[in-house]
Amino acid sequence: MVRTEISLFLQNVPGELGRLATLFADAHINIDALAIQDASDYVKGLFKARGKSLKRIASAASYNSMSKDSADFALIRLLADNTDKAVDLLSKNDYLFDILPVIAIQLTNSPGELAKVTSKFGEEGININYVYGSVSSPQENCLFVFCPEDIEHAAKIFQD
Repeated sequence: MVRTEISLFLQNVPGELGRLATLFADAHINIDALAIQDASDYVKGLFKARGKSLKRIASAASYNSMSKDSADFALIRLLADNTDKAVDLLSKNDYLFDILPVIAIQLTNSPGELAKVTSKFGEEGININYVYGSVSSPQENCLFVFCPEDIEHAAKIFQD
């Protein structure tokens, strides 16, 4: 199923994630999935992409400066149960964010389920840019979020 992922940067300091989660909780918005990474990894990825495409998005000095600055921030990726309400809330509270379509799939929690899904991406020639997921207990389904390079193709494959 295609869902809308919200990506935003938070300062990498104690309490920032708690403030964001409280903001969502007070607005009765559930966070269905969440991934956090040091933003410097994101900047390093941009630098590598620049090298592959030979397109100068910014100078090497700019990337070095961004890499140092980005260690002060965390990249948050999340799915909310009410994306429109979440986007409105983030806008009203001056968060800088972006939205992106992703594929969210519920899997049974058993060996081989993730292998079937990721193999299907590969068989269809779709590269996965990143994935995150979790499960709360062995008896419950897992929720995995995939960011494929070709969202339209992936959506057709996983529309069930």
